[in-house]
Amino acid sequence: MSANAAAAPEPKGRPAPKTGPKPKTKTANAPKARRQGPIVPASSVSGHTLVMVIAIMTYLAALTAGAVDLVRATAAGWERDIVRETTVQIRPADGRDMNAAVARVAEIARAAPGVVEVRPYSEAETARLLEPWLGAGLSFSDLPIPRLVVLRLSDDGRFDPAALKAALEREAPGASLDDHRRFLDRLVAMARTLVALGLGVLALVLAATVLSVVFATRGAMAGNRDIVQVLHFVGAKDGYIAGQFQRRFLRLGLKGGLAGGLAAIATFLLAELTAEQGVGSAAVDQMDALFGRFQVGPTAYAGVVAIVVLISVLTAVTSRVTVFRTLRALD
Repeated sequence: MSANAAAAPEPKGRPAPKTGPKPKTKTANAPKARRQGPIVPASSVSGHTLVMVIAIMTYLAALTAGAVDLVRATAAGWERDIVRETTVQIRPADGRDMNAAVARVAEIARAAPGVVEVRPYSEAETARLLEPWLGAGLSFSDLPIPRLVVLRLSDDGRFDPAALKAALEREAPGASLDDHRRFLDRLVAMARTLVALGLGVLALVLAATVLSVVFATRGAMAGNRDIVQVLHFVGAKDGYIAGQFQRRFLRLGLKGGLAGGLAAIATFLLAELTAEQGVGSAAVDQMDALFGRFQVGPTAYAGVVAIVVLISVLTAVTSRVTVFRTLRALD
């Protein structure tokens, strides 16, 4: 082959190759960034069990708060009714005209300041009051049954029981004023005792919740002991490790607290609906006579929300404190 053939030019149309650095391209074998997983598993058998325990504890605590609120509201209603009313009792005696004595007491009571309404009870009304205990067909000639005059008082506080007692002693012998103070004191003491018992039950429920979270946190740390020890000994801060457990148990507390709180609210609504549908029955009438109308107030629902928040925060804080104590023990 000749030299001219070897030096022949390249055919037209083919581009000359470019020289210089080639652009970088992604290869299929390039490593991808790995996302670090949580220390505590997202779901486990112990986590589901703890959610159920927290839900039950929240439900019991919410029911206790609702019962305490109902007792408090009922006692306050009784106190208002008793303060607004007082009773004059006229005892029978030989030769005493009871109808005239009742009329005289009513006249004296109407003249007293602060008395809005005076209602004398007739013999038939008195017999109906005693019918549940003494039966029907009472004879006032056979039994020394006193007569009652009920006074409804104003809210301005102008009523003076001492002055009315003195007037009754002077002008209506055998008549005595009963301001229900003794009954009111017993009622207030009973209501305070029930409220204290309710608060005690609530404290026990919260204590049981704290103990459950402590055991669950220790179980979670025992299940991840190798990871926790490695992180701790390579220099990971205790706050970082505790924060991992705190966030996990906060979610568990919120989940269980919401389940228990919603169940308690559903129970309140169902109880109110049942009471409204049972109006007129003997059981509901007796409950209305004793406690008034069964109605859970807005403070009870606010208490349920507060309990859910409290148990969630308590779960997270208890978990964090338990982790810190366990890590100090490793040191």
